[in-house]
Amino acid sequence: MRNWNEEAYLKDFETLVKIDSTTGQYEKIQQKLCEMIEEIGMPYQTLHKGGIVADGGGEGDALVITAHFDDIGLMVRHINADGSLNVCPVGGLYPFNCNGENVRIESRDGSIHTGILSRIPNSIHVSEEELRNVLGDFRSNVCIILDEDVKSAEDTRKLGIETGDMVALEPRYQYVNGYIKSRFVDDKACVAILLEMMRAIQQKQLKLNRKVYFYFGAYEEIGHGTTWLPEGVRDIIAVDIAPVGPDQNSDERKVSIFAKDSRFPYHWGLTNALRETALKHEIAYVMDIFTPHYGTDADGSILAGYDIRHAGVGPGTLNSHGYERTHMDGVYQTYRLLMAYLGLE
Repeated sequence: MRNWNEEAYLKDFETLVKIDSTTGQYEKIQQKLCEMIEEIGMPYQTLHKGGIVADGGGEGDALVITAHFDDIGLMVRHINADGSLNVCPVGGLYPFNCNGENVRIESRDGSIHTGILSRIPNSIHVSEEELRNVLGDFRSNVCIILDEDVKSAEDTRKLGIETGDMVALEPRYQYVNGYIKSRFVDDKACVAILLEMMRAIQQKQLKLNRKVYFYFGAYEEIGHGTTWLPEGVRDIIAVDIAPVGPDQNSDERKVSIFAKDSRFPYHWGLTNALRETALKHEIAYVMDIFTPHYGTDADGSILAGYDIRHAGVGPGTLNSHGYERTHMDGVYQTYRLLMAYLGLE
């Protein structure tokens, strides 16, 4: 029997993953998170640029535990002569990970329109050789075809769509045999872990072994989610996905403790403390290194000049920045590690 509310966790994840939140598009999901935190009963503050910091209580040198609620996505770059949309990525999104995906375009006037991300040409029955030889590039041969009867740029503009509008991908959430399948497991699966920790602390009136803040960042995918920290913070732990792949130790059914990413090693002492906690409490964990294209919000805090120790942990996850998958075992082991480090297991 797992010592947490798995049903509540999955409900939180599904709620969050269905809210479009391409980096910069934070208002709706931030409002929902604030409502969820108020229901839990923990005090919090919102940040001027977007983001939430909840005060978990405790005393002594402060620890920030952070996860981010922004997603990779797209932005309308240009309206083409035929009414289709040329787009550019927001965060690390590549055409091969999203061609053929359903999308939602949110204009600055609040209107929402749907479409499909498509290669140009788009049908193998009429352009077989071109399709075989084209990998796909947002700038030249990938566009959004709207689910509207548009024939010109003017037709599209009449809908209220313009350069700079946000584009979100359909998440396609499923839960099957313990596997969570969805876009944006990175990082809403970890946001939901923090919410479950906060719920347990409040409902069971647990006593923390130090001062703790729960920090929900809004800009991790572009590198400046936690570049401001509350006064008195001495340590930060980023909770983010651990990519699974060749030469990786990460496993969907375990928690990974990050030794190094593409920027630099994580703090030796804090990383060792997390490893010792995992060993003491018999938590299923691995140590792993993520290069060449990986980083967390904990890196951003270091680069912003804070004199802190930083670490990263998270559940093993397949298909990073694509249609992702993790397992409830890896999620639960991440939860256990964090709770045990806070002296709550």
